[in-house]
Amino acid sequence: MWEELQLQIVKPSAWFKFALSVVITVTLYRLGMTLLRWLRPRMNARLYPVLHGLWLLLTLVVFLGLATQAFYLTSSPLFDLGLAVLDGLKATVGQLLLIVALALVAWSLIGEAAGRIVPSDDFNRRTVRVRTLKSVVESTLKAVVVFMALIAALQTVGINATSLLASASVLGLAVSFGAQSLIKDVFNGFFILLSDQYGVGDDIDLNLSAVSGTVEALDLRTTSVRDISGALHIIQNGQINTITVKSKDWARVVATVDVAYEADVDGAIRVLEQVSRELYADAAWKDYFLDEPDIQGVTELGVDAVTLRALFKVRPKSQYAVGREFNRRIKIAMDEAGISIPYPKRRMSFGNAPLEIRLVTSEDAVNEGSEKERPTGQNRQNPPVTPSFSRDAD
Repeated sequence: MWEELQLQIVKPSAWFKFALSVVITVTLYRLGMTLLRWLRPRMNARLYPVLHGLWLLLTLVVFLGLATQAFYLTSSPLFDLGLAVLDGLKATVGQLLLIVALALVAWSLIGEAAGRIVPSDDFNRRTVRVRTLKSVVESTLKAVVVFMALIAALQTVGINATSLLASASVLGLAVSFGAQSLIKDVFNGFFILLSDQYGVGDDIDLNLSAVSGTVEALDLRTTSVRDISGALHIIQNGQINTITVKSKDWARVVATVDVAYEADVDGAIRVLEQVSRELYADAAWKDYFLDEPDIQGVTELGVDAVTLRALFKVRPKSQYAVGREFNRRIKIAMDEAGISIPYPKRRMSFGNAPLEIRLVTSEDAVNEGSEKERPTGQNRQNPPVTPSFSRDAD
């Protein structure tokens, strides 16, 4: 056997057959493990390791038999076993099993390869692009694997796949006239991906804020958006007319504050500038800023207040946190400076009649309650007179 191996080992064809043997063995092993994992919840816990070991041993023996066929080692005791395995694979059932096994292996390899693509934690266009294309490419490749496995299986059982595809193309042309919305969804989704209009992780408004939230999934047909309440909106791409992306490249905080007309406007502007500069200089918040604050001063003379405004250019998706921190700081600073921020006030009116307020002690309340519980017709004592006073109220 050693002399035969020395003669065959130098042949490229032998190594090609050996590589095919490795692929076939791995495929059979993965197919068996998939079946065992499916049966595991239905079997005894101690039986699973035994079956796992037996299947591993069996696939190892099959691999050695196929290896002897690859290098044509006729003196090996496993040569006949390898020949029997090859004959079985040439049969229709063997080919079908091999096709299914190869499809399962390709499916799992695509999933594992996609799982190894881990986007960066930093939010930028590259991260958004990777997350979006990852899901689209993975689903597309899996669809191709299923299609190729189906065609190979049809060819194996004797069905001419070429004529079947021609018939399917004619049928697809007829169906396409009735599925124009589906085609529109696919085309619109393709151009959304191609031009990077938005992607997974972006904050968007669709169709003039009819749907707002964060993109959780995007494929050629639909876009899934999760709003702030947690509801998931699934929109067909063909129904998207207007897109507002709030997290692309950079964002802006419109920091506004209203002050009363009686307040010192110049002093309020100084407080606004001080708070904005301090927020920009704070080490915990400086990394969010892309530029220095733009203090614009008085921007509107409203009906009830004077509006002051500053603009902060910040990193995408950080405008919400920066805006909340600004609101907290500007409220504290305005209170310390004695500058009032106007707010709506309510006035309650009780009419022109005098308002009577009765002061009742606990004993009086008990007596009054016992009087109410007596049956109708019994003599009841008048409750003690309680002091009362009246006042006029608006």
